[in-house]
Amino acid sequence: MRILFLGDVVGQTGCLAIKQNLQNVIKENKIDFTIINGENAADNGVGITQNNIDEFFSCGVDVITTGNHIWDQKETYEFIKTQPKLLRPLNLDEKLPGAGFIILTSRNGFKIGVLNLMGNVFMKKCDDLFKTMENFLENKKLKKRL
Repeated sequence: MRILFLGDVVGQTGCLAIKQNLQNVIKENKIDFTIINGENAADNGVGITQNNIDEFFSCGVDVITTGNHIWDQKETYEFIKTQPKLLRPLNLDEKLPGAGFIILTSRNGFKIGVLNLMGNVFMKKCDDLFKTMENFLENKKLKKRL
């Protein structure tokens, strides 16, 4: 299983690099699943737009994670409701729209769970990621494939 995780795609330059290179990287390296952190993908370098999301998914991204800049583009509050593969940190206020966890199938047929959590060091305050993870593990039962 080959998983590619790209952290912090930033602004126009980062998005252009994804657009021009990701499909070839996936093909050449036989990548089975691709995750990117897209919370800084908007043209001004903070937040993410619907256009960013559409481009990422068309290039082969499977899941987009985010962090403290998730809400910097106000349009995100609306489109995250219809984008299950755009994850907000699970340990942010649970009343906010969007999900922090998803299970998808990789290109080679394996189920993959992606959980998005955000730390508190030098960041806006969110719930403790370790307590959130413990609660998550207690409440979610992942089934083994036979």
